[in-house]
Amino acid sequence: MDIQTGRVVRPPSPMESLEKQLSCPICLEMFTKPVVILPCQHNLCRGCASDLYDSRNPYHYSGGVFRCPTCRFEVSLDRHGVYGLQRNLLGEGDGTLDPPLKDRDSKEPACAEHPEERINIYCLTCQTPTCSMCKVFGQHKDCEVSPLHAVYQSQKAELRAAVEALGDANAVAQAVKAQMEESCATLRDNAELQKRRLGESFDLLYAVLEERKGQLLEKVAQEEGEKVATLRSLVDGYKLQLEAGGRLRDTLTQSAEKSGAAEFLVGAKELIKQARDTARGPRLERPEPGFEKMEHLVVDTDEVQVLLAHMDFRMREREEGRDVFEPKKKDEDDNAAEGGR
Repeated sequence: MDIQTGRVVRPPSPMESLEKQLSCPICLEMFTKPVVILPCQHNLCRGCASDLYDSRNPYHYSGGVFRCPTCRFEVSLDRHGVYGLQRNLLGEGDGTLDPPLKDRDSKEPACAEHPEERINIYCLTCQTPTCSMCKVFGQHKDCEVSPLHAVYQSQKAELRAAVEALGDANAVAQAVKAQMEESCATLRDNAELQKRRLGESFDLLYAVLEERKGQLLEKVAQEEGEKVATLRSLVDGYKLQLEAGGRLRDTLTQSAEKSGAAEFLVGAKELIKQARDTARGPRLERPEPGFEKMEHLVVDTDEVQVLLAHMDFRMREREEGRDVFEPKKKDEDDNAAEGGR
């Protein structure tokens, strides 16, 4: 209530308070940009401030004193005059602190705290979009803000740069991927080539073993044949001796049975002599002990078995920038072993 008039004084609404804050104290109209802010935190249209300063400085001296029309605070100006005062981008008419009626056609959503206001500024402190009422009266009153469109353009440019960087990275990744796929195909071809070479090496090894096996089997068969022939010859000699002895025995037996005493005695000495000569006759040879054994033809494969069991790949000199492996060869390994002794 006004004590002098006795009338009830209604407190100004937030909209009236905001409109007052957005009005120039010189022209009493909404701010026309550029807007300057004085050290006392009062705002003026720079055009109005220039007209006021020029009216009180008719000789256009460089520098001087400017007095705030609201609080009478004196500001020392340099040679730039009012153009040296700090601009208040928040108060300029670019949609940052425009009154609600000017935001009706804005495409930005309404503020959750002030439904009648549109989101038109960006709080740099809290990193979130907000409205002018939140900056003037709300939770962002003490925060640093910037025009929404300026932050939008800045972050949009950053996003565009990030998208371009991502595109470059994707291009590099695509190139590396294609290179890896090509390397996989080359690796498969090289693996197939090495498998074929390995098969050929073992096939050759099998052939050498089979050939050597045949040669050794032939040697065993040859010695077997020679020894069997020797034994057969001895068997035939003993057979002839047995046959001759059998015939002589039969003759002696018949002579003793059929002849009379006188007749027997006439030829007895000769028959006895033949029997003794035959019994004492030349003896056939006998094979030496162990003649039938073949152990001396046993092949010692222990070292070969160990060598084959430990057969592995060895690193060969790099060819065309890649590692090449091949099976170890016995002669090369033996040479290397002898050189290390």
